[in-house]
Amino acid sequence: MEALYAALEAGRVGIFESPTGTGKSLSLICGALAWLRDWEEKRRQEEEQLLALGQDAPSPQQARPGSADTAGQPDWVTAFVQRKEERDKVDRLKEEQIRRKKREERLEKIRQNVQLKYAAKRKRCEEDEAKRLLQLSKEALSQGAGEDALDQLDHNEEELILAEYESDDEKKVVSGLEEDDDDDDLEEEHVTKIYYCSRTHSQLSQFVREVQKSPFGKDTRLVSLGSRQNLCVNEEVRRLGALQLINDRCMEMQKNKHEKKSSEENGGKKRRVSHTVCPFYSFEQMQFLRDEVLVEVKDIEQLVSLGREAKACPYYGSRFAIPAAQLVVLPYQMLLHEPTRNAAGIKLKDQVVIIDEAHNLIDTITCIHSAEVSGSQLCCAHSQLSQYMERYRKRLKAKNLMYIKQILYLLEQFVAMLGGNVNQNPGCQAVSQTGTVLKSINDFLFQSQIDNINLFKVQRYCEKSLISRKLFGFVERYGGPASAVKTNKENQKVAGLQDFLLTLQQGSDKEAGTPQSPPTEAEHEQLRAASPLMQIEGFLSALTNANQDGRVILNKQGTVAQSSLKFLLLNPAVHFAKVVEECRAVIIAGGTMQPVADFREQLLCCAGVDPARIVEFSCGHVIPPENILPIILCSGPSNQQLEFTYQTRDLPQMMDETGRILCNLCNVIPGGVVCFFPSYEYEKQVYGHWERTGLLSRLAARKKIFQEPKKANQVEQVLVEYAKCIKRCSQTGGQMTGALLLSVVGGKMSEGINFSDDLGRCVIMVGMPYPNIKSPELQEKMTWLDKTMPRAGGQAPSRVLIENLCMKAVNQSIGRAIRHQKDFASIVLLDHRYARPAIFNKLPQWIRERTQVKPAFGSAFAELRKVRTPCILCHCSPLSSSGPL
Repeated sequence: MEALYAALEAGRVGIFESPTGTGKSLSLICGALAWLRDWEEKRRQEEEQLLALGQDAPSPQQARPGSADTAGQPDWVTAFVQRKEERDKVDRLKEEQIRRKKREERLEKIRQNVQLKYAAKRKRCEEDEAKRLLQLSKEALSQGAGEDALDQLDHNEEELILAEYESDDEKKVVSGLEEDDDDDDLEEEHVTKIYYCSRTHSQLSQFVREVQKSPFGKDTRLVSLGSRQNLCVNEEVRRLGALQLINDRCMEMQKNKHEKKSSEENGGKKRRVSHTVCPFYSFEQMQFLRDEVLVEVKDIEQLVSLGREAKACPYYGSRFAIPAAQLVVLPYQMLLHEPTRNAAGIKLKDQVVIIDEAHNLIDTITCIHSAEVSGSQLCCAHSQLSQYMERYRKRLKAKNLMYIKQILYLLEQFVAMLGGNVNQNPGCQAVSQTGTVLKSINDFLFQSQIDNINLFKVQRYCEKSLISRKLFGFVERYGGPASAVKTNKENQKVAGLQDFLLTLQQGSDKEAGTPQSPPTEAEHEQLRAASPLMQIEGFLSALTNANQDGRVILNKQGTVAQSSLKFLLLNPAVHFAKVVEECRAVIIAGGTMQPVADFREQLLCCAGVDPARIVEFSCGHVIPPENILPIILCSGPSNQQLEFTYQTRDLPQMMDETGRILCNLCNVIPGGVVCFFPSYEYEKQVYGHWERTGLLSRLAARKKIFQEPKKANQVEQVLVEYAKCIKRCSQTGGQMTGALLLSVVGGKMSEGINFSDDLGRCVIMVGMPYPNIKSPELQEKMTWLDKTMPRAGGQAPSRVLIENLCMKAVNQSIGRAIRHQKDFASIVLLDHRYARPAIFNKLPQWIRERTQVKPAFGSAFAELRKVRTPCILCHCSPLSSSGPL
């Protein structure tokens, strides 16, 4: 806490490591909020002093004339300017104080007065009843009217009218509380705040619960941000399932609302076709939601429940609360991507950013700013956009047509680079030369003959015109021309315009606007493909990066549809630079941050951070030294040296030795044993070898064997069965002492899974999980590092990268075992190379300090037998009754 407080006070960029179970979240909360409270108090005192001085000081008109100063200006002019600046500053402070006082009074009023808190709910009930009666009236009128009357009512027109209805009185009163004089609270000045980011919504919810339990829980203005997929309360939109479709539909509904308002302001002279608007997008109700969010700390689930109750959009309501919030909790993808950051109204100037679970921060930034489009997406987008242009050619302005033609040309050239033709079915076009080719951005632009097109202007046009969303609405309305490319599975050309127009005619006879049922798994792919231009916009945006910061990968597979274009970001620092430049302080934190050289050199120094501004902090674990036994094992029971290189790990004697080690360890270690392999393929190979040699049956006699599944939806079931087996064995006793879980480094169980207590009494790491250096992407990254980074300790930067990637994966995996203060476990690293100083020093400090290097298996086995009994007796484990195995 002290180190964090000092880093925030000094405006540093900190790399903080605090192992799981040491109270990292609570330390971040208390340290950061204590600093914020002190800083606010200090600023308040400074403002009071300035205001007191401002009241006593003479006005600018009272400044006396005098002699000229050295710059040639009379000193009375200089004094006049200075006094005017001081007076303006005092006026600004007064305005800010008034705004702050109004906000605090409003929130306190809501906090204290329960009647006002539920006034909006009563009002909504009245509005619902009025809406129901009006609907009945409309139905009665339509039954008695002729065809002409029915023609003038479009689908959902009643809902549009009611959603838009507002009287002048209602605009000025929100739930019985008068609004501020400012009509638009979005212009409210941002107070100094802390942005706390983590990887997943569940981690953020856990953090919010910790805030609620902390001493700061009652008087902190906290707002949780999330995606539309997590926060949307409109069931019709939620049923779309895919995030991209939810985003598209939400934006379309907003556009419809603004268009209707614009039409009404023009006196309704121009008749427009009515579309659905979102009933939850009500500015009045979202302001009410904003105040409720600021009054009391709420997590995502509570925010969604409140949104449903208040009939207000939590997605936009939470954004309204950002300016006044002291603590903003959000996924770090939202903060690290500048367009998303700007769209959410996040302003980083002089603010504090804390990025938790940041062990894979570099990879995250790289993934966010990389983009991939398939040949089928390119052809589908070309087909949709061509038909859109033909349909509305006479109604489009010249500049719109020009940009649409440019986008069509870009799509044609991209498909040509993959060896295909946009006018043919991509699934039936074979690629002549398969393989992967990497090109610089400039080479790609020149070879695809698009270097004469200003991609910045095209990108800006896509953003401002919302063309991808308009195209999605066009596709949705007229029966999905996305399927035009997929309809004919033989070698046929895409359906022509006449066939398409026939489809439009047939589609217009169908009932429009019926709510969609939840998409099945098979339909998801088609739903995602419904708006391929959105994905292509991301690729176009990526091509505007500097030539030296990225590469374009042409991945040519069997057909054009299977082939793809991918932009690979090589320098993530260019996108992180703005964050560290604007923020007062940035804290990068995690349970396992070693090795930190990547963060310091690839991310911070390349982003222009002064090395003197960077501070590193690592705390030890709270467990007693005897509760953990890390061992580097150099040889097995038959004295076979353990070195799992690509050349030796497939040898039968290496797989046999691994099996013998596991058999011995499972004989003496109770509860659960988790064994990590470098890859799924190698785990499968070793499992098959043990099956053939009988080692598997020997293992199964002591531990029930579980394997990590490749499919994510099966992981939970395997973990449940694994835990049940361990609990059952500990209660019944007998020859079976627990379970053995065969997992994979970088798989579903190497991050975020909690193997505490009996679930993980021993973690075994088989070999060193080096990445595949034959990967074209990794080779390009290594080449780029060697060209741009200095050598460190006599090692090439590319070699350091490979070692760091390996050890990051190892540290994440072995950190699954010790999860709280009273936990205990052993860690066994099966490879003599872990003892090399360059590798050994990249283990977490709290593990490194207690690690024993054992050249022979016998001494390691003796240590493992010794550590078991005192630990169990000390912590009263349910396994303590069982004797030595």
